[in-house]
Amino acid sequence: MRKALAVAALAALGLTGVTAGPAAASTDVLLPHPGPEGLVWVPERTGDGGVVSGGAWEGLPTVLTVACEGGGNVGVTMESQRGQVAAFSVDCPAGDAGVGSVTMKAGAVRSGSFSVAVDASTESIRWALTVTQPE
Repeated sequence: MRKALAVAALAALGLTGVTAGPAAASTDVLLPHPGPEGLVWVPERTGDGGVVSGGAWEGLPTVLTVACEGGGNVGVTMESQRGQVAAFSVDCPAGDAGVGSVTMKAGAVRSGSFSVAVDASTESIRWALTVTQPE
């Protein structure tokens, strides 16, 4: 059910990338598939973007991880039903991946839908993200 909601949300936004197998990246996979704890996996995008999904449960902590490369940085924000729950930036070195992550306590992300926005400093920055709820 979670994957179906994520795929439907991505399709509505014109985004692709929620898969259960290996990513088809241009070079290396920036973030591996998150496994059964994953709510969302965007294996690779370039420039600005984001994701809207459902299936969050407020009884578990939520981890948002973003990796990027290409020179510059990305600003990341996450919103839940009660408003913004996370905001951070990640440096994106040229030729290497930078990774940033935030862990939110149970209850920070409300049950149901959430969104993540990625604002890249240049359109050539390659990034990936995962949202997980470890048990």
